[in-house]
Amino acid sequence: MISRRSLLLAGVSAFAVPMVRPAFAQSRTEFRVAWSIYVGWMPWGYAADSGIVKKWADTFGLTIEVTQFNDYVESLNQYTSGAFDAVTVTNMDALSIPSAGGVDTTAVIVGDFSAGNDAVFIKGAGGLADLKGRRVNLVEFSVSHYLLARGLQQAGLSEADVTVVNTADPDMVGAFQTADVEAMVTWNPMVAEIEKLPDATKVFDSARIPGEIIDLMVASTASLAENPDFGKALAGIWYETVTLMASDTPEGAAARAAMGAASGTDQAGFEAQLAATKLFDTPADAVAFTTSPDLKATMDLVRTFLFDKGLLGAGAPSADVIGIALPGGEVLGDAANVKLRFTADYMQMAADGAL
Repeated sequence: MISRRSLLLAGVSAFAVPMVRPAFAQSRTEFRVAWSIYVGWMPWGYAADSGIVKKWADTFGLTIEVTQFNDYVESLNQYTSGAFDAVTVTNMDALSIPSAGGVDTTAVIVGDFSAGNDAVFIKGAGGLADLKGRRVNLVEFSVSHYLLARGLQQAGLSEADVTVVNTADPDMVGAFQTADVEAMVTWNPMVAEIEKLPDATKVFDSARIPGEIIDLMVASTASLAENPDFGKALAGIWYETVTLMASDTPEGAAARAAMGAASGTDQAGFEAQLAATKLFDTPADAVAFTTSPDLKATMDLVRTFLFDKGLLGAGAPSADVIGIALPGGEVLGDAANVKLRFTADYMQMAADGAL
């Protein structure tokens, strides 16, 4: 299974997939949503199973089909091809796969950011500066790669000071215990397992770059234009589900247990991952985060990383090649080629009780 974190070079295949979207009437009412397993996206599966999706779809006279993918990148490729109207994705992958593939995409829900779910380990005692000269095992071009780059920057180092070893994510825990591995970057639940090993030292994690690894529900801008109620329904689904999940009630505990089981752990394991996640369970918090100037700085870091790795499209002349629209109307990059849009509109409606 390729997880949420495994970008690899799948973006190349996404670029090669033509966007085929049939023509619909202005008031289209049937929509398809794709999601994959990760702590911050489990509410979508629970919402589908519990009837919350149907409730909100019915409220707006819609039919919303929610499909789980075991292969994260395939969900993005399917969305990019036009087979799905919305998909769960990180901010980095939203830019590098659908947006770089030509699909005008809008972030409807800013759901959470990693606050310790992603981490850098070395063997033995030491700190971040001790990465110098070491081989570092990680999933190349994933958010793990981005986390390493940010950590090296903070230590006054660069990727030239280490040797990156591409490693498949299912192999992480076992690989760390082999003699050849000197350092590793990975994500939960592998982080929790590696932390228990006697020779593992965590030297950096995503809590040190708060707000940079963001988990989203995005929709094609065309689908939202065809029926804005689709975006309203997504917001209603999300906030009803996460409000329940975050509640200190028997119902909330049952929801967390169900999400844990669906993700391959239990309630305690799921709650441990939640503790390393800044979940935006209230729309006001999500709006404040999305409208903060910090989002511009984050996306500038992300697009620079992607350009440096050649992931903004073949022949991209600079990181400005794709326009990123921010709340308030500012555009980072090419305003004539906006393909990724952050909006607080639907989250604000939820905050205002206007859904």
